[in-house]
Amino acid sequence: MTLPPAENLNDWFPGSTRPDAASRLGLVVGGSLSKGLVVKLDRDQTVEDLAVGRYVVVHSANDMRFFCMLNDIALNSSNPSIQNHPPEVMDDPFLRDIYIGTAAYGTITATPMLSIEEGQPRPVKTIPGHFMPVYNATVADVNAVFGEEDSGHFNVGAPLELEETQINLDLKRLVERSVGVFGKSGTGKSFLTRLLLAGVIKWGKAVNLIFDMHNDYGWAATDERGTQAKGLKQLFPGKVAIITLDGESARRRNSPVEMEIKLNYDDIDPEDISNLRATMNLSDAMIDAAYTLKKRWGKEWVRRMLADKVEDFEDIVENTNVGGGTFSALQRRLQRFERWAFLSKEPVQDSVERIIHLLVNEQRSVVLEFGRYGNELEAYILVANYLTRRIRDRYVDMVERSLGDDSHKPPQLVITIEEAHKFLDPMVARQTIFGIIARELRKYNVTLLVVDQRPSGIDEEVMSQIGTRVTALLDNERDINAVLNGINGAQGLREVLSRLDTKQQAIIMGHAVPMPVVVKTRTYDEAFYQAIMGDNSLSSSAAREKLGGGGREKRRL
Repeated sequence: MTLPPAENLNDWFPGSTRPDAASRLGLVVGGSLSKGLVVKLDRDQTVEDLAVGRYVVVHSANDMRFFCMLNDIALNSSNPSIQNHPPEVMDDPFLRDIYIGTAAYGTITATPMLSIEEGQPRPVKTIPGHFMPVYNATVADVNAVFGEEDSGHFNVGAPLELEETQINLDLKRLVERSVGVFGKSGTGKSFLTRLLLAGVIKWGKAVNLIFDMHNDYGWAATDERGTQAKGLKQLFPGKVAIITLDGESARRRNSPVEMEIKLNYDDIDPEDISNLRATMNLSDAMIDAAYTLKKRWGKEWVRRMLADKVEDFEDIVENTNVGGGTFSALQRRLQRFERWAFLSKEPVQDSVERIIHLLVNEQRSVVLEFGRYGNELEAYILVANYLTRRIRDRYVDMVERSLGDDSHKPPQLVITIEEAHKFLDPMVARQTIFGIIARELRKYNVTLLVVDQRPSGIDEEVMSQIGTRVTALLDNERDINAVLNGINGAQGLREVLSRLDTKQQAIIMGHAVPMPVVVKTRTYDEAFYQAIMGDNSLSSSAAREKLGGGGREKRRL
């Protein structure tokens, strides 16, 4: 037999399409679709080199690839007596080489997340057979699942131990349902939130109303090390407007605000204080009394109550079913309103109209800084509830009036709130505006971005409607259960979630990603600023088109 010319050997003997043998981890030896695959590690693979959250790929006999997440690592032995009488191998390398990989070996459990067939990711409905090889995921494997970064996909970070590739979120799917950012205190929730908002603003997928409790999102923010990071206004000067409740604080921090918000006592409704039940210790009787006062006195009910006139007290006690004790108790609690300078007894410009103009007509995201009032949870809840109720009502009106003509439809709006469990507690979530928005999905083009360290405090029904969950480290069992409720493969993800690093790691699950993914998030530094500001190829007019078409002259408030 004549051998072919050397240069044609590849034509006669094509190479394997599988990864290089050096990247092989082991072979599938057992498992199930629900509990994950058991993989026996090759003798040259050590368990110390592996970590939960890593991605591995199983190559099946029919060229299908199974994209899996490593969620458990174990040590096993072929003979139980080895555990009871372990050999002294540390002093004898030869004896150790005999045992390792044969009598004693490592195993991993890998949960199938997706199958890749003909280059396309699909839901996994089966598992590979016995003795199929398992490899570390490659850049090509990750790109086949998460795609490339473009105007619809935003790079949020890299998979663990695969930093040369990217995890890209589908921004349209991100904003069309509510989003949750969770994690214990000190895990960088604010930086995660700012990262997501930067992607949404850069590519014009939505306008944002951000209730900035601690002045973290507008002009600049300081991290725990004292380093100052750029806020959204510095990254997108033409697409972000800063407004404030506390002009003095803004001037002290050199924050370039466009207007100072004032609210009139006469515009406060009983619905605006219903979310203050827990923080102000308001009973059901007091809430009912507020509705009675509004019905009796009209728009002046708060001012007349705080004026504390004897004739007004007698009028309520004698002519309504409100008792004197209930009236006095409600009065004492609402007296703290008088400490807040943003509440005025004089007529003020309509704040809702001004914000709607920025969001809809100018299509700019709005950051509402609370200044010194951010430390008063009651003030934060009151203002967020007050503005959100009215803006949502305006959006409902605009959407209904735009039926049949999409050019008049308002842009997608994402409302960001911190301390979300205070707004979405199971006792009140079904009645509050935030619970209503979460359950409506995107019916009226309004969704939520909720930031919280205690997701277990959020109503289960609301949690079930959160489309994408971005979760940093959680160590409370109830919080972990709340975040994983309704997620496929939750049992395997539990171990991964509880072992995240305290900084710059998160697991992303839900609507915006094809499968749960653990990422090392992008560093919010000069390189990020340059990528965001230097590669912002969308002009203002193009961004407006992405937000819903039509220029500002077409908007009718």
